Amino acid sequence: MTFGADSKGVYAIATTPFLEDGSIDFVSIDRLTDFYEESGCTGITILGIMGEAPKMEPEESRAIVKRVLSRAKVPVIVGVSAPGFAGMRSLARDAMEMGAAGVMIAPPPSLRTDDQIVNYFAGAVEAVGEDVPWVLQDYPLTLTVVISPGVIAKIMTNHPSCLMLKHEDWPGLEKISKLRAMQKAGELRPFSVLCGNGGLFLDFEPERGADGAMTGYGFPDMLTELISLFAAGKRDEAHDLFDAHLPLIRYEQQVGVGLAIRKHVLKRRGVIATDVQRKPAQMLSATAKAEVDYLLARLAKHDKRAAL
Repeated sequence: MTFGADSKGVYAIATTPFLEDGSIDFVSIDRLTDFYEESGCTGITILGIMGEAPKMEPEESRAIVKRVLSRAKVPVIVGVSAPGFAGMRSLARDAMEMGAAGVMIAPPPSLRTDDQIVNYFAGAVEAVGEDVPWVLQDYPLTLTVVISPGVIAKIMTNHPSCLMLKHEDWPGLEKISKLRAMQKAGELRPFSVLCGNGGLFLDFEPERGADGAMTGYGFPDMLTELISLFAAGKRDEAHDLFDAHLPLIRYEQQVGVGLAIRKHVLKRRGVIATDVQRKPAQMLSATAKAEVDYLLARLAKHDKRAAL
């Protein structure tokens, strides 16, 4: 299964479920994989920031890739970002051999200049191989690396194997418009744009030219419905659906506890067995869990999927 420069829809950023003792919960991985597909996702992205990839042993990362690929019926993207190119190459090549559709690469926080960014991705592509399709993750709020539209264009021009931009700049709507304008003018080749940030700006990103979402919000079935409504030209219905979920989406954007909230919601939805994170981690207090449950109860008045 592959993805391409014309990929659309929703690629769910998958959590990594753990048992109470911190070991990987492979049964919940199976349920989670099925859940994303049943929610209408066109792909799944694993071992990203939300997947707690830096907390994995190398053999654990490969075991997760193998398990998801053995079950998934949609393209799977594997996050391979690593401090060094050797580890990146090893995981990327192993994942592709197991059947991954491609890999995702994020810039390390140490990059500061445009030349450093361009040179880094040139080295990353050389390491994983020019035959490996990949996703460029643009997430300056967390990674502290600002990639301008011009630099994105240069990376895309230099590396035909980059088929997708995971757009997570904030504010970033104008960046999407700029990139699409460059493509319309013939200055830039086509590539898919899927947006992250928990879906916080997904009410306008499709109208700016985004092809969909790549994020881990606990209601991927809402995200797929939202993208379908925009594709059908049902703007008001799309915004009504988004508005109903906005309080929970906003609450989830709190720095440090976003993953804890997502895991709590997925546990409440019966998808994963626990909300355990690998240490170090910031867990939700009893008060915070009660607030999330209150938001779910209010959301259920407008969306029955939240009636848990």
